[in-house]
Amino acid sequence: MGVAASMTCLRNGKIENPAAILTATAYGCLEDSSSFLRRMIEFEEKLLSPTAFIQSTHNTVGAQVALVLKCHNYNNTIVHRAFSFENALTESILLLKEGIGPVLVGAIDEITDDSHAILSRFGLYRNSSVSAGEGAAFFLLDKEPGKTALAVLKGLHIFYMPESEDIIENSILEFLNKNETTMEQIDLILSSHKGSFKNDELNVQSSDSFYQGKPFFPFKSLCGDYPTSSGFAMWMAAVILKEQMTPFWMEESMPPYRNILIHNCSNDTHHSLILISKL
Repeated sequence: MGVAASMTCLRNGKIENPAAILTATAYGCLEDSSSFLRRMIEFEEKLLSPTAFIQSTHNTVGAQVALVLKCHNYNNTIVHRAFSFENALTESILLLKEGIGPVLVGAIDEITDDSHAILSRFGLYRNSSVSAGEGAAFFLLDKEPGKTALAVLKGLHIFYMPESEDIIENSILEFLNKNETTMEQIDLILSSHKGSFKNDELNVQSSDSFYQGKPFFPFKSLCGDYPTSSGFAMWMAAVILKEQMTPFWMEESMPPYRNILIHNCSNDTHHSLILISKL
């Protein structure tokens, strides 16, 4: 998924070799991890082939992309649970400020039978209104927009374990104010479920009052729940801004679109805000 998404991104951006490659993942290559662990048990930790272990590491996708492109430029993998993609974006911004660009940045996570069983035992999907998901999304970031640019990444902010809804709302208002944007200028909010029917219902009610009747859509209902799903939301926002249209089932939302706010919440602890604007 990751390699295919990265190649598609580069082809659409008409770039042969990026100045840097950044990949974000919380779990890495789970299928190969399971395969390696099974072989350890099967062969009683003797005569093990290192191939499955090598392919199970978190930086496998970034390395494979570099090998396909024959790219010897800066390459890094960010592993920080549900903040992995946001921190990869942060590093991309720092690289661009240093004059290194364009930057290829992506978010990748997969779900397997083994990982779903283990995470279910931890209660991650218990009474959840969102199914487990997986996905890969890649972007080309640069200081100046190219001919095929979709949108502008205007702002990014993360915060951890807010103690109340008031803190969340204040964080959103401060974030918008820092980026010289008001709630009135937001045309669409892409929000995420909190993980339980009760919390989802409260989330919708509080969002409706706080967002002042602005149309908002739970993007995880499309991609499922996985740590780097904010990458999918950013892709969705960029396409909506570029095409100036939404799918027919988003009836409450109508163009024109100037600014889209992404509010991602994972496990009720990891919150991120991403502001995407029209070129």
